[in-house]
Amino acid sequence: MWDSTTIMMLIEGVGATLYMTVTSTLMAYIFGLPLGIILVLTRKDGLRPNAVVNKVLDFIVNILRSVPFLILLITVIPLTIAIVGRSYGSTATIVPLTIAAAPFIARMVESSLLEVDPGVIEAAQSMGASTWTIVWKVLIAEAKNSLIVGSTIAIGTILGYSAMAGVVGGGGLGDIAIRYGYYRYQTDIMLVTVILLVVLVQILQMIGMRISKKTDKRIV
Repeated sequence: MWDSTTIMMLIEGVGATLYMTVTSTLMAYIFGLPLGIILVLTRKDGLRPNAVVNKVLDFIVNILRSVPFLILLITVIPLTIAIVGRSYGSTATIVPLTIAAAPFIARMVESSLLEVDPGVIEAAQSMGASTWTIVWKVLIAEAKNSLIVGSTIAIGTILGYSAMAGVVGGGGLGDIAIRYGYYRYQTDIMLVTVILLVVLVQILQMIGMRISKKTDKRIV
């Protein structure tokens, strides 16, 4: 069974999994990062308190985070078809992955920004800094290490989601595990795909943690 075709299939599966994971993470941050910032700004004690906006966004984030990924994956198939033109394959999977990851990332960003010392923010305000200057030069700068750690956790989670997408032909290692390991009872292929997924998660987390350590100002 382990001929060149099988090996090439697994290599392509690794590539497809990385493509889905990295692209979905970037897309999720495009939506999740601003959402997390707005949640912090519009809090009762935020720089721009707005109870209505905060409660609406908080509700949306909570609802999306509460939906199991497999159910979300199936629910948004019409949207996926409208955007990509089909409901299967690696590119199509990016749509539900982004929708599932964005609220998760928003919460992680919110948590990281809330860790910033209020005294630093007050000092910036006393010097006349604008809201967006405080956001970029104070909040994000001070929370940089925490944000990097959060992105490491997020990319591992998204990689796990991408494997689940194999149930509906999402492509990548998850799809290979379902088609060959589950439906065809080829336990050797199932085992190898699991090992590859674990290795990918470990590599991505190792890279993220090393970057985090290098940017951590507390480490001398």
